[in-house]
Amino acid sequence: MSHDFTPAPDDVVWDLPGTAPARVSLLVLPHAGGNAHAYAGWRDHLPQDVRLLIGQYPGRGARFSEELPTGIRDLSAPVVTALPADTGDLVVLGHSMGSLVAFEVVRELEAAGRTPRALIASACRAPFLPNPSAVHPELLDDDGLVAAIKERGGTDDGILDEPELREIVLPSIRADFAIDDVYQHPDPAVTVGCPVTVLGGDADAVVPAEMLRHWSSVTRQGFRLEILPGGHFYFQQRLAEFIGVVGSVLDTAGAAPQPA
Repeated sequence: MSHDFTPAPDDVVWDLPGTAPARVSLLVLPHAGGNAHAYAGWRDHLPQDVRLLIGQYPGRGARFSEELPTGIRDLSAPVVTALPADTGDLVVLGHSMGSLVAFEVVRELEAAGRTPRALIASACRAPFLPNPSAVHPELLDDDGLVAAIKERGGTDDGILDEPELREIVLPSIRADFAIDDVYQHPDPAVTVGCPVTVLGGDADAVVPAEMLRHWSSVTRQGFRLEILPGGHFYFQQRLAEFIGVVGSVLDTAGAAPQPA
């Protein structure tokens, strides 16, 4: 299904409103190597009064010609800058590396006096922990990197098996994994001023489910942990359950007072 959207300058943030006036906005930050296209289909599964915003990282989509990112702020800062001013109640969600980007986005918004209503982290270690499943893309040739990506799942194998397409997507995937490999917030006491909900798969070999509870120390507000069946991209097979949890966070966020 096609999706109409109103992009920010340079397509940094896709804007996919529903057919009803928005009561809450959901900002989604993609996984390592991911792009906004991969999450645009969520528009069909979210309530029509939820405004869906999706971050697009450098080196892909309309930002293909931009320099590849080398640090987490190369991913988070442009999203914060391009985020529409009229988002209203905002929930920020990231999957895998996108959860770390989401954490940084929330911190930047909080510093600017725009604290989101909630942060949702999916299939990712807490920001102060080292990466338990580093890829080390600098040590892998293209075939080795493709094998590592396929093992994690979440990427269309047809793209990875087509030489011309692979040549296009691999540079941004390498860049993202290099960032994800080494990211670790230097202050283990750093927190955000909004509730945090964490989801993951019970069979995730990339980020084991037992690691997810450490997000509880990242928030000064409430914490919720939900484990669903599946691997690192568990939500692809459990989308209804996943969207159900996300929807409950959105419902609470749209009714709750602004976090202090």
